[in-house]
Amino acid sequence: MIEQFSGKVALVTGGSRGIGRAVALKLARHGCDVAVVYHNSHEEAEAVCDAIRGMNRRAIAIQADVSDPEIVAEIFAAFRQQFDHVDFVISNAATGVLKPALELSQKHWRRCLETNALALNFLAQQAVPIMPSGGRILAISSLGASRAIPQYAFIGASKAAMESLVRSLAQELGPRGIRVNVVSAGVVDTDALKHFPNREQLLEEFAKRAPAGPTLTPDQVADAVYLLCLPEAAMITGHTLVVDAGFCISG
Repeated sequence: MIEQFSGKVALVTGGSRGIGRAVALKLARHGCDVAVVYHNSHEEAEAVCDAIRGMNRRAIAIQADVSDPEIVAEIFAAFRQQFDHVDFVISNAATGVLKPALELSQKHWRRCLETNALALNFLAQQAVPIMPSGGRILAISSLGASRAIPQYAFIGASKAAMESLVRSLAQELGPRGIRVNVVSAGVVDTDALKHFPNREQLLEEFAKRAPAGPTLTPDQVADAVYLLCLPEAAMITGHTLVVDAGFCISG
């Protein structure tokens, strides 16, 4: 395998499970050393790091809550003990409560916004000073940023805010050689989807309406992240790349 990213370093939040895990492993397979940031899943994060080390890459697991800017600063302090620069920052950690909008509180809103949107800015603030040769900052979004999904109101709104923030960051950081983009995933059957009360319905509707295939895997979302990290994607910035097997074009 050609190691496209030999010598590169990635930091992936929410990297212990699901899409984040798939992204961390994908980048490592192509040459990256990886910092896996996780919230609660210590054993899973260490397992990802062990797999990356098995590829002869460096890997560290960092436990943190990315919604707090002071803690994000601590993430990068721990990161800099092992690495002197970062090339790829993947903001994947997310949270939210699945309830009707009228049942949600200010506390729910703040938690969603801080973790799903503001964390991207906190990460960028810390990453940019150690991206001397440019790099990529990528955020993982979902179709709820632009479509109404039952019981997804605050999560979707926070993802929409994050996508807007990406456009502003892309404009600000472009002259530094830093490209900022979004990968918006369709219905992916991860652990997170198990919390949806209408999980089976979502999977069935996706299978019926997705012309490119009945299922979407975390690895396929990670493939899109990989594509945006390639040198050939240097002129793509401020963009939301939808990876949904064509679900959204089918009604």
